[in-house]
Amino acid sequence: MTVTQVTAYAAPAPKAPLERTTVPRRPVGAHDVLIDIKYAGICHSDIHQVRDGWGEGLYPMVPGHEIAGVVAEVGAEVTRFAIGDRVGVGCIVDSCRECEYCVAGQEQYCVQGMTGTYNAVDRQGERTYGGYSSHIVVDENYTVGIPEGIALDVAAPLLCAGITLYSPLKHWQAGPGKKVAVVGLGGLGHMGVKIAHALGAEVTVLSQSLRKREDGLKLGASHYYATSDETTFEKLAGSFDLILSTVSAPLDLGAYLGLLRVDGALVNVGAPEEPVALNLFSVIGGRKTLAGSMIGGIAETQEMLDFCAEHGLGSEIELIRAEEINEAYERVLASDVRYRFVIDASTI
Repeated sequence: MTVTQVTAYAAPAPKAPLERTTVPRRPVGAHDVLIDIKYAGICHSDIHQVRDGWGEGLYPMVPGHEIAGVVAEVGAEVTRFAIGDRVGVGCIVDSCRECEYCVAGQEQYCVQGMTGTYNAVDRQGERTYGGYSSHIVVDENYTVGIPEGIALDVAAPLLCAGITLYSPLKHWQAGPGKKVAVVGLGGLGHMGVKIAHALGAEVTVLSQSLRKREDGLKLGASHYYATSDETTFEKLAGSFDLILSTVSAPLDLGAYLGLLRVDGALVNVGAPEEPVALNLFSVIGGRKTLAGSMIGGIAETQEMLDFCAEHGLGSEIELIRAEEINEAYERVLASDVRYRFVIDASTI
């Protein structure tokens, strides 16, 4: 495959609706795979970036870092994949490969900065375009295999939402005997409930209302509380070993830190656009940790996919056509999806 134009949906300017267009893809290099994209998940971070919520973006912007597809072509020196293999691409398409974090399999924390799947400039100085497209060319070392036990459509969101929750749950050792709370039951949160339950933890959902309580319990939560109820924070004070906040709105961090046991951790995986305030006595009082976590490395992403296949886990999705992307964005902002929109790439 020579450099060519592929069909995609892109935002031509900040806050502009996405529209059908074409973008260039590089030739398939020696270690590259050409992926025929079958499905692409819609992540809330796509909306943040398309609307310049996290800083100035690069336009036209083709979002999408939850990519599931099939290998259509391989480079001459590719050893990990063959034509016809089911594969995925998440948030990372390159890194320096030499720093201590890359060597340790934590490419997301690359000292020189990882190369994002979209809205980034790669190490050859070219723009990256994401998964809302028909095809993508990716280095085999930043591509993962999707096990046969997971359908491609429900696997796509695992490439961001799945690994974003799996990584901190593993790092903070969620498992039998641990009490884990998940703040927000959305695209991220519902995977947090599923994975934490599969790891053997006792799971509680903390949501604004009880509207999704039945869903939360079916997904694996043992308890479900409304944070709009003032008594919730009194009832649950000092209850949890680990709290994962998946929401993109600013929280009263002090109130949530009050729900932790001594040595507990409140880990943020949702990223509000606004700064948040904190009284440090909230962490000093119980040797508590306020932390963050960003996706996971390539090896851990493969581990997560294998874990999900073993436990029969996939994302709860609503499959849409490409022309419905802009409507889907508005519905995400209105919390009107259960629980992840996935684009059928055949409609792009």
